[in-house]
Parts: sequence; structure tokens; C-alpha cells
Amino acid sequence: MNYKNFLKVLTESFGISGYESTVSNLIKENFQNISDDIKEDRFGNLICVKKGTGSKYKVMLAAHMDEIGLLVKDIDKNGFIKFTTVGGFDQRTLPSQEVIVHSKRDIIGVIGSKPPHLLSKSESDKSIKIDDMYIDVGLNQKEAKDIINIGDPVTVHRNFNELLNDCVSCKAIDDRAGIVVMAVCLEELKKLYHYHDVYAVATTQEELGMRGAATSAYNVKPDLAIAIDVTHGNAHGLNLDLELSKGPAIGKGPNIHPIIFDGLIESAKAYNMPYQVEPLPGNSGTDAWAIQISTSGVPTGLVSIPLRYMHTSVETISMKDVLYSGKLLAYYISNLPLELEEYLCY
Repeated sequence: MNYKNFLKVLTESFGISGYESTVSNLIKENFQNISDDIKEDRFGNLICVKKGTGSKYKVMLAAHMDEIGLLVKDIDKNGFIKFTTVGGFDQRTLPSQEVIVHSKRDIIGVIGSKPPHLLSKSESDKSIKIDDMYIDVGLNQKEAKDIINIGDPVTVHRNFNELLNDCVSCKAIDDRAGIVVMAVCLEELKKLYHYHDVYAVATTQEELGMRGAATSAYNVKPDLAIAIDVTHGNAHGLNLDLELSKGPAIGKGPNIHPIIFDGLIESAKAYNMPYQVEPLPGNSGTDAWAIQISTSGVPTGLVSIPLRYMHTSVETISMKDVLYSGKLLAYYISNLPLELEEYLCY
């Protein structure tokens, strides 16, 4: 599989929280050859199973396929579309963005607001509020209402770009990159001996509160789980410890089972792979938070990809970290002992 091309296809696709079916179909298509079974649950989570050699234990991987987006709220008398957000969009980045309104047919639009020449001094000193923005698709009110309905989803229209040093940038890298990490892991596991069945779950509605992770964990009932997501990487003007191209960030804290953390570190060292440690004093803000307290409790770990400009349309990562993360997970799973009951005790 060409992982960079797979990420390009996923990030340029549409799938805001609650509307993941398009991107889910792309994931299903690309996971067919690396999974033994694929099914979709009632919440839209896509569960891809890679069978082990015969164990009673289940290892769950989870990465969310949904992205943040917009929703049509109203169409005014001039045909301009008022909108609200789905998930935590940085409203400062919205003016002048190209968007796609997903209605009876996809329609290209642009986000407009009052021109800077017409702003008062008090207005020019502040960021523009969403209530003062609108989407212009070039239609009058009647034409717009014939095609567009209240509640239609909207995504930012952004092409996948390759930067230098194997970095890439696009919208929705949070967390389509995690989906690619699971693909790397499953392909690597085809070459390795592993006891336990692996359930790679593309979860829904993470951006609205990790909903798909909670429901899929109740469905799968894993004995051990590892979430894959992105985390804040160092960028200009910031003083963060996590760097791009330096390997995955392995989470450590109360959301993380200490034995899983230790095992990931040991695997990274054993295979001479770069890694970083991310301290997590409380809620990790990832699917790991929901999975850990599902059913009667699930021993959970977290592997994250350092990312710049989170929740914008130019999220940026290094593809090296995607490959490192997927291979680390495969090596960790292949080295798990046949019996996990004692292994996972506190």
C-alpha cells in the first residue's frame, strides 16, 4: 500500500462527525486485503479484524475517522448561507476559506465577511465571529433553497500538499493519519507471528466526545486497547517537547495502563525505533479516555503523531512518524505473551 497516497485520499475525502459514510467506504476498500473480516456496527464504527494464531484475547486499536466541519444553519434573503461548527474549529482560520456544501449535489463556496476597508477600528482589532461570516455559493435565496437544506454538512475544500523532509499538510489529518497507522500495523503483522486477534477500529464522532470509541469498545469487549491519535508538535513560537520526525509520542499518565506503556517503550528500544514520551496528567482528549472506562474497564495505551496547526485546514505531520507508529504497534502486538491475564494486572 502507498501510505502517503492513502492519506491523501482520506484527507481530501468528506466525513465530518455524524456523516462518516464516504470516508468509511474508502477505509473499507483499502483494508480489504489486510483484514480477515470487516464489519460496521450500528454507530457507524468500522471494525477490521486481523486473526491471530489462536488466542482467547482481543487487542483493539482505535483511530477516529471523523473530522471537524460546518453545518448549514440558515439561508438569508440574499442567498448567503449562515453556518455553525461541528467540533472545535478555530474560527480565526475560517474567513476566505473555500468550502464544499454537501447537499443534493456538492457545491463549492467561499466563506466571506465584511471587507477590512469597511470595518470600524474596534472591529478591526478583533477576530471575526462566526455569526458575522457566511458562505457565498453564488446563488440567490430561491436557487439556494432548491438545492441546499438546513443541516447540510460543509467541509473545507483543501488539497493534500507534500512539503519538504517528508512532511505533508491537509485538513483532517486529525485523525485520518491514525487510520493509516492502523493500515501500516496490519500490513506489518502479515509478516509477523502474533497470538492475539487484532481489532482495528475506525471510530466515529470522536470530535463530539469520543462517542464511537465508547460504543465500539462495548461491542468488541477488548482485553487490551491502544488508541492512535495526533498530538501537538513543536512549531514556530511554541516551546513544546514533541518534535516532528522524531517518532511517535507514547502517552503516560492515569489514562494509560503502565504495563502497556512499558511494553511500547521496550518494543521501541528492542527494534531501535525513535520514540517520544508524552505526559498526560488527566484526560488525554482521545479515544483512549472513553475506551479505558468502557465495559468493566479496559487496559489502554495511547500512541500519538506529533502534528502542527491542529484543527485548521493545514494540519502538518511527518510521514516518518506514521510509519514508525504503525511498525511500533505491530512489533508490540507480535511480542505480547500468549497469556495476558497476569500481564495486565496492576
